[in-house]
Amino acid sequence: MKKVDVILGLQWGDEGKGKVVDVLTPHYQVVARFQGGPNAGHTLEFNGEKYVLRSIPSGIFQGDKVNVIGNGVVLDPILFKEEAEALARSGHDLTERLYISKKAHLILPTHRVLDAAFEAAKGSSKIGTTGKGIGPTYTDKISRNGVRVGDIFLDFKKIYEVAKARHENILESLGYNYDIDELERQWFEGIEYLKKFRIIDSEHEINRFLAEDKAILAEGAQGTLLDVDFGSYPFVTSSNTICAGACTGLGIGPNRIGEVYGIFKAYCTRVGSGPFPTELFDETGEALCRLGHEFGAVTGRKRRCGWLDMVALKYAIMVDGVTKLIMMKADVMNDFDTIKVAEAYEIDGRRVTEFPYDIQDDVKPVYREFKGWKTDLKQVRRYEDFPAEFKTYVEYIERETGVPVAIISVGPDRDETIVRQ
Repeated sequence: MKKVDVILGLQWGDEGKGKVVDVLTPHYQVVARFQGGPNAGHTLEFNGEKYVLRSIPSGIFQGDKVNVIGNGVVLDPILFKEEAEALARSGHDLTERLYISKKAHLILPTHRVLDAAFEAAKGSSKIGTTGKGIGPTYTDKISRNGVRVGDIFLDFKKIYEVAKARHENILESLGYNYDIDELERQWFEGIEYLKKFRIIDSEHEINRFLAEDKAILAEGAQGTLLDVDFGSYPFVTSSNTICAGACTGLGIGPNRIGEVYGIFKAYCTRVGSGPFPTELFDETGEALCRLGHEFGAVTGRKRRCGWLDMVALKYAIMVDGVTKLIMMKADVMNDFDTIKVAEAYEIDGRRVTEFPYDIQDDVKPVYREFKGWKTDLKQVRRYEDFPAEFKTYVEYIERETGVPVAIISVGPDRDETIVRQ
C-alpha cells in the first residue's frame, strides 16, 4: 500500500525545503503543498537560474508531475497569478498539471489591510508578520467566516461582499485608513485566472492517487518551531506546520503517512520577532548571515543567525515523527575554527534538555564545542570523502537524535547533494 512521504522544516523556516523537494521529486508522481501561504518562499536553483515559489509546489520543474495545492493552504489570487505567469514565461506552463483544492481558503484584499492594522495596533509587541494577510485569513477560517476557492463557482459576488463588509467594520473600529480599489481590481483578475486551473475536491483526488499506487510527496511550508500549537507561541505562523498538518491539509489518514523527512540547517536562523536561544550578536553571527546569504526569499528581510539548537531539534523530531534527517548549508561553516551546538538550556540555574513551554530571554544555552573542518565541503560528492571533523559533527547529531542523516546538501545547486545509502 502506497504511503504519503512528508517533507518538513525542523527549525524556524528557511531550512532549504524547496531545493530538497526538487531533488526528491524524481521519485514521486505527485507533489502536494498542505499548509501555509505566500509568506513562505521556497528557493530553487538549477541550470544557472533561480526561482522562488510562494504558493506553488516545488515539484513543478519536473515536467510530468502532478502538483496539488491542498485544502490547508491559503491562496492569494494576485500573488498566485504573478507567480504562475512568471513560471509560464520561463517555459513552465502549469495549467494542465497544477490542481487546486476547492477547500483552500482565499486571502482577500481586506485580509492584507487587516494584517497591517492588527500589527500596527500591537505596537512594540508586534509579531513581525510578513503583511501578506495570512493570519487574518486563517482567523476567518477558524471562526467559520472564510471564503474558499470553491466559492468562485457559487454566488461569489455575494459571498465576497459579505466577507468584505465584515472586515470593513473591523477596520472602522480600529480607525485604520486604507484604499483597496487597485488591489481589488487585481484580485478579481486573479480570480478569473484561477479558473484556468483544475480546481478539485483534493481529498478525493489524493486518496485516488494512493489507490492507484502513485507515489506522493507532501511539502510543508515554514518550520516546526513556527507551528501554531507547538512553536514558540505567539511568535508563530497561523497553521500546523508539523507532520500532522499533512493529514488535515490534504485529507489523508495518519496510517497513510510513510517516510517523514526533516530538514535542518547545520546552524539556526530566524526571521522576525520571537525567542531564539542560540542567536549570535557577534562577528560569528554576522559571518553566518553573510556566508549563508541569509535574507528572506519573499520578504528580503535579514535573518537572525546562531548555532544549532539540539534541544529544539530533538523536540521537532519528536512531534513530527521524523524518520530521516536532511542537513543543509554545512558548507557555510567551512572556515570556522570552532563549531558549537546547544545541547541543553540553563534556566534559573537548572539544566534543561526538554523544550520548555515558554522560552524567555533568561534561557542560557549550554554549548558543546566541535573542531571546525576547515575544508571546502562544496567540492565533496561522497560521504566517505568528508573530513573527519565534519563526520564527527554529523554522527553526533545522529547519535543524539536517534535518526539517520540521510541527505547532506553542500550548496544551492541540485548536484551539490550527497545522498547516503
